[in-house]
Amino acid sequence: MVVTVPEGYKPSDDEPFMNPVMREYFRRKLLAWRSELYQEANETLVHLQEGGEIEPDIADRATTETDRSLELRTRDRARKLISKIDEALERIAAGSYGYCMETHEPIGLQRLEARPIATFSIEAQERHERMERTHRED
Repeated sequence: MVVTVPEGYKPSDDEPFMNPVMREYFRRKLLAWRSELYQEANETLVHLQEGGEIEPDIADRATTETDRSLELRTRDRARKLISKIDEALERIAAGSYGYCMETHEPIGLQRLEARPIATFSIEAQERHERMERTHRED
């Protein structure tokens, strides 16, 4: 079944949560985000391949190496983000997208708009982070 999203559509609390149009809206949002990350990764790869010359000045060389290191770290974060986007797309296909993995309650549209890969409601996320801090301090 093909679901069309009206031009300028934004999910609202006035409609049923995760109805087909809303799911398609978030699916397209996630696909666009993933596409953007892939494009940035390709640009980084091209940039790193082009930058093969060795800088004669030691300070310039250090700056170049620092820049490359930062780019690679950024790409690693993007790779992890792409994985989370793929997981969110799988949840959309399975029908569980938008619901907290802990409480099974709706996550909330504002949170999903801000972080479409969210898996916990704000309350559950805060509990999860408190538990992490508690165990980290041990």
